[in-house]
Amino acid sequence: MTENSENPLDNRLSPQLSQSVLSALAKVHDPLLNQSILDAGIVRRMQMDGECLALNLVYPYPCRSQYPEKVQEITQAVAGIDGIEEVECSVDLAVPVIETAVGDAIAGVKNVVAVSSGKGGVGKSTTAVNLALALAYEGARVGILDADIYGPSIPLMLGVSDFQPVSVDGKTMEPAVAHGIAANSIGFMVGEEQATVWRGPMAAGALIQMMNETNWPDLDYLVIDMPPGTGDIQLTLSQKVPVVGAVVVTTPQEVATLDARKGISMFNKVNIPVLGIVENMSYHLCSQCGSKEHPFGQGGGQATAERYGVELLGELPLNVAVREAVDQGKPSVAANPEDDISKQYIAIARETAAAMVRLSKPLELEIEISDD
Repeated sequence: MTENSENPLDNRLSPQLSQSVLSALAKVHDPLLNQSILDAGIVRRMQMDGECLALNLVYPYPCRSQYPEKVQEITQAVAGIDGIEEVECSVDLAVPVIETAVGDAIAGVKNVVAVSSGKGGVGKSTTAVNLALALAYEGARVGILDADIYGPSIPLMLGVSDFQPVSVDGKTMEPAVAHGIAANSIGFMVGEEQATVWRGPMAAGALIQMMNETNWPDLDYLVIDMPPGTGDIQLTLSQKVPVVGAVVVTTPQEVATLDARKGISMFNKVNIPVLGIVENMSYHLCSQCGSKEHPFGQGGGQATAERYGVELLGELPLNVAVREAVDQGKPSVAANPEDDISKQYIAIARETAAAMVRLSKPLELEIEISDD
């Protein structure tokens, strides 16, 4: 909301009309923030021009695809008030910087979110890439850092395997830009078939160097694709990087959820909030008959989420098209954002971003109300 040193109701706009509008808006609930749009600070300005009410709405999490639905709900809430014949809404995005307990800020980066898994082979990198692209699709400025030093896959998944980092200032390296997001990876610096044979501390040091010495553009979110497990790189990340929260990826079967629980325990020990769990390969839809099958079991992600008191952000299907898309360097969200699977990634992105906002301090600003 826009700060105003004077009482916003002490102007030419009828106090009675102002109160009626505020009362109506207080009943409009944002389901992801679990607050009214007034309490969430989404309504920044109210202005009357004759009998037209103009509202300025500023969302703290990216949700561009939802703007028409949200505007319709808000318009319907105030449209029946006497004195208002027309409603116009402008909608903006302003992602807040979420304070963290440890780590120095990264130049140009507002918030860092880690995508992790207890074990390999659960689709963590595919999830990280599509999460980053989904945040960008919803209007945010996004980057991704491939922290899987021993098995970097982001260059292939983004279709930029041939990218060679350059330094303009001799101090920092320029990231690749693919599908509208910035990216850096150790995979840009070693050959595709070249093994990275480094001990843990050296790998962790390389991660911190890449993070801090990349000339990131102004980013709302930097998504880190973590290596699987709970080793040196994860520990270094928790101690030196201002991670707002973590998304844990698992599959439904017990061997995967067991390792996912270890990952959640690790984040709890180092005071990094777990934003939620993504259950990947949750089910398979038969292409012939449409029947829903669960080749890796059922309910593991939900049970883990309930056990640790975190959200189940989504249940993604096992689908060959997702694998083919990343192999071709055209991840699902970039290739076809209107596809059902892409829409699921986009919904997960909104949930993840909103979960970060819920960790922030409430806004203490006033609504600007005028009739000019």
